[in-house]
Amino acid sequence: MNGLKELAQQSTTNLNSNFFNLGENMKKGALVLGLCFLLGGFMTAQGKGKSLVVYFSRADENYGVGIVKEGNTAILAKIIADKTGSDLFEIKPTKSYPVGYKDCCDVAKEEKNAKARPSIVGKIENIDQYDTIFIGYPIWWGDMPMAVYTFLESHNIDGKTIIPFCTHEGSSESGIAKKLQGMYKKSSVKEPLAMKGRVPQKNKIEAEKAVVAWLKKLGY
Repeated sequence: MNGLKELAQQSTTNLNSNFFNLGENMKKGALVLGLCFLLGGFMTAQGKGKSLVVYFSRADENYGVGIVKEGNTAILAKIIADKTGSDLFEIKPTKSYPVGYKDCCDVAKEEKNAKARPSIVGKIENIDQYDTIFIGYPIWWGDMPMAVYTFLESHNIDGKTIIPFCTHEGSSESGIAKKLQGMYKKSSVKEPLAMKGRVPQKNKIEAEKAVVAWLKKLGY
């Protein structure tokens, strides 16, 4: 009888040990599987490379929306940065533009005619870390604001993927994508997003939907 009792106890011990080992192995397997998923996601993100959203925007009085605290293009830039996980850099001129819409238009026209390069605040010290650059701006007199050219001429982005986006009030993207491709012959300039400025300002949900659809076409 004692022998049978010892045998039963030994069997119970072995069974418990097997169940314990099985549980530990399942935990280890789940951990490994989880790490594989995380690594896979990391490698996918790395495959796209690091991206930056650079933008110029102006608040104060804007056409069709009145006086605003945040510029139309700024709203669009932040949506794009959020949806793509990009870093964000605002092109800020050292001298502010006039608050009034007409006065600002006059200054912008003078700058364009003079091919001015207004000084800007700050610089990206390591632009090489980015593979993709989203460039955002309002269309002023059929072109990018001159401060955007100041930024572009201060940073070497040739060879990177360039994705333009803009806000406008009827001129659409004004052929800027083609112009950028001419400036950066080693780069791939993607299909631009052109949106009327009043849309992100007055209907952010509609703006977000348009951004998501555009990014999807670009592979995001």
